[in-house]
Amino acid sequence: MQLNLELLAPARNADIGIAAIDCGADAVYIAGPAFGARAAAGNPVDEIARLCRHAHLYGAKVHATVNTLLEDPELVRARQLMQELYEAGVDVFIIQDLRLLEGPLPPVELHASTQTAIRTPERARELEALGFSRLVLERQLTLQQIRAIRAAVSCELEFFIHGAICVGYSGECYLSQQLTGRSANRGVCAQACRSRYDLVDADGRVLVRNQPLLSPRDLRLDAFLPELVEAGITSFKIEGRLKNASYVKNIVRHYRGVLDTFIAGHPDYAAASAGRLEGGFTPDPDRTFNRGWTPAFIDVGPDGRPRRKMRSEDAAKAMGELVGEIVSVRGRVVEISGDKPLANGDGLSFVERGGDMGRDGEVLGARAERVDGRRVTLRDAAGLVPGMRVYRNLDVRFERELEKNMPRRVLDVALDWRSYDGETVVMASSQGISVEHRFADEAPLAEKPEMALEGLRRQMNKHTGPFAFALRSLEADPVRFYPAAFLNGIRRDLAEALQERLEARPRPAPGHTPRPGAAALNRSTLGIPAELLRSRYCIRWELGSCPRCRVKPGMTNNVTPGSDPGSQPLFLVNQKNRLRLHFDCARCEMVILP
Repeated sequence: MQLNLELLAPARNADIGIAAIDCGADAVYIAGPAFGARAAAGNPVDEIARLCRHAHLYGAKVHATVNTLLEDPELVRARQLMQELYEAGVDVFIIQDLRLLEGPLPPVELHASTQTAIRTPERARELEALGFSRLVLERQLTLQQIRAIRAAVSCELEFFIHGAICVGYSGECYLSQQLTGRSANRGVCAQACRSRYDLVDADGRVLVRNQPLLSPRDLRLDAFLPELVEAGITSFKIEGRLKNASYVKNIVRHYRGVLDTFIAGHPDYAAASAGRLEGGFTPDPDRTFNRGWTPAFIDVGPDGRPRRKMRSEDAAKAMGELVGEIVSVRGRVVEISGDKPLANGDGLSFVERGGDMGRDGEVLGARAERVDGRRVTLRDAAGLVPGMRVYRNLDVRFERELEKNMPRRVLDVALDWRSYDGETVVMASSQGISVEHRFADEAPLAEKPEMALEGLRRQMNKHTGPFAFALRSLEADPVRFYPAAFLNGIRRDLAEALQERLEARPRPAPGHTPRPGAAALNRSTLGIPAELLRSRYCIRWELGSCPRCRVKPGMTNNVTPGSDPGSQPLFLVNQKNRLRLHFDCARCEMVILP
């Protein structure tokens, strides 16, 4: 029996979700009007219903995010909303607040959000025992840790493979709430980790000035999908419910190709939905939003730390693809090295190479007003000097390509034609669903039977809407002649009936037993605990100054442990904010304290 592998895409709204399905996603995750962990990405229930109909046509699923911590009065409304979303066609609920499990819930799959802090086998067993059919794992795990969780539970495992990384453990970061009053567990994170800070020692000396020291690069694991499958992951999740349509299209199409290539070479696996892509744009992850790439802890050295730096050194925002360096500046005209073609309207970022300890110069941005080969005219070239690196964070030509050259997601349909004794039955089958078109056949007998059969085959072996019809069998006695318009009408009727059946196919209906006491297993809180953030990401290691491990970033030597540096603090300073760093070296974790 084949094991299904699912590509799970983000959807800020229904249109983006539909685009993700059209580009090959097996499922999408989206928020309803409330409680979706992204306050800026809510959607009306009727829009969710529209997305569900389109997804179900391809056997794809819609996951509704109900993954914020709830105030006590909100519990009743959250359950009411889940019922409304279930009636709209949702297949899955992604949950953070475990108190929801203490009451009745609609009969669809329940997935434990990454916000429930799943990073140990013990925690995984707790959540599986509550009835979750899938666990969305913490992003800061190694393959070894994933394997250990896989061995501990029998439910499905989901893992993020692309997009932004929270610097703190998911569900247990209170940095935004401490600094701005906006709680990440309530869907209003201010992304304080993307801000710039000074790194200051206990004597007040500034070690690094004005850098995004808590901002990791974006995750990219396309090269590690076989290892993740081997470790037990069956759902591959793309981050980005606040991202635009071009990002989602590009990244989904890219990973669809990666997964399809893997599946083609491993017959024990299959895609989790139906349909194949035809035509369309060629994806390139470097050409849409990214802060640079990291495989995070999926690619670690002998010390258990990433082989490559995770920190987005130049800026916490999207830098885009590197296109060259500034060769010269003459007024508003900048000459850029490299061979990547530039276009009028491209967005460019310019970064000055900095000094030691990861210190880089300011990032300057500009729009290309006119491009003549490698010479670019800007509105203002102030501050630009030769030697600056040049990145393109808006590729106008590629954006147009993503908008105008979408792939076509095609569903193969098998047709069976039977004509006997004045009656004809045409049956169409796709994804285990069949419909038929039956009629009393009074068409004239064919004067040239072979030509008539060839014409019938030609007209029935065509595309109609999302369907690619293929005549699987043809039995006709006697052979009759049918006008092309008549055959096209049959095909259209079959397509309409098949689409209606596929969109309305029944969902599995697991029963959910209320779980009294589930609230006690909540790891997150609405208050602010003593630890604002705990993480495997470590500033000292990123800067090559970990006193316990003499292996520097990028090296592969065997580890030579140094003395435990204890809890001697460093501080992050940002305007009026001062945060203390503690290094829990026994666990190889960094902690941020007020």
